[in-house]
Amino acid sequence: MAGNSTGEIFRVTTFGSSHGPALGAVIDGCPAGLELSEKDIQRELDRRRPGTSSITTPRGETDRVEILSGVFEGKTDGSPITGIVRNRDVDSSAYTDLKNRPRPGHGDYTWKARFGHYDYRGGGRGSGRVTVGHVIGGAVAKKLIERWGVRVNAHVIQIGNIRASRVNLKLIGEYAEKNPVRCADPKAARLMEELILEARERGDSVGGVVEVVATGVPPGLGDPVFGKLDADLARILMGIGSVKGVEIGMGFRVAEHRGSEINDEYYLDGETIKTNTNTSGGILGGISSGMPVTARIAVKPTPSISLPQRTVDLETMEETEIEIHGRHDPCICPRVVPVAEASVAMVLADHMIRAGYIHPTDINR
Repeated sequence: MAGNSTGEIFRVTTFGSSHGPALGAVIDGCPAGLELSEKDIQRELDRRRPGTSSITTPRGETDRVEILSGVFEGKTDGSPITGIVRNRDVDSSAYTDLKNRPRPGHGDYTWKARFGHYDYRGGGRGSGRVTVGHVIGGAVAKKLIERWGVRVNAHVIQIGNIRASRVNLKLIGEYAEKNPVRCADPKAARLMEELILEARERGDSVGGVVEVVATGVPPGLGDPVFGKLDADLARILMGIGSVKGVEIGMGFRVAEHRGSEINDEYYLDGETIKTNTNTSGGILGGISSGMPVTARIAVKPTPSISLPQRTVDLETMEETEIEIHGRHDPCICPRVVPVAEASVAMVLADHMIRAGYIHPTDINR
């Protein structure tokens, strides 16, 4: 199946499905010499794993990672890094009756139309659980780019119609991890949590917006036309399940303004060129400017809801009704946060190697 890999030099291929024996990732192109342990990856997986609060699915997965290759004596050796997570708490019984009745809002029908034979249990390869592979790849990418002072943090800025106030970029990583919604605005976080719990009580779900900010990104990342940094970011972020929109910098709001209002004017900070504003999100002409790279993703409400919904029985070709049971998140935005960070980190690691900031075979060169 195509479409399971991302990156040109720092290349990540993910594998596995929601109810299969395991999921994971193979990271090729990571230079040798990077200190890496299972703890480095586990730290990120623990942020993504289910069952950690009242607003996540109760599926009881520990998501313990095993590194099978690519690390020798505590450092990467330049060969492919393979990390796997075994599924432990699988219950496929809730999906038997849905085999031929596609769930509204899910990819059941489209996957069957594309592949014919596919794993329908829990969404199979199309499940949000496959983002375990994203996080494994992203954990390695984060460890790599952090050596060059690049940090990637994400936070929830909107759930339903509740929007957070602006916060200092330096506080996002610290503040957003202190509440289950992963919102850096404590007051908005409480209201968001109440809204999510209310939706769960009604058997419904809610969506929201997640913002990703990368600081310390050097200027000069990205290539003209089809290799633009913002294009690659948009592509990988849209590849996260349930993401229906991506904005870079000011995004769609640029349509409301004049050039005189939103052009990022330059100034000198010592010998460093910076801009007074950052409406471009740190990317101009498809190439990083040295300012923080910012992106936002619109995440739709979780399609698995327990309210009655209309569908079609693909065997009898008759319209029918279904009610979805099982273990589902009433809002996936909080758990999308580490996945969005991982996705951006993978793109930045790839572009930093491509641009010559990181040596492709040995980080000490």
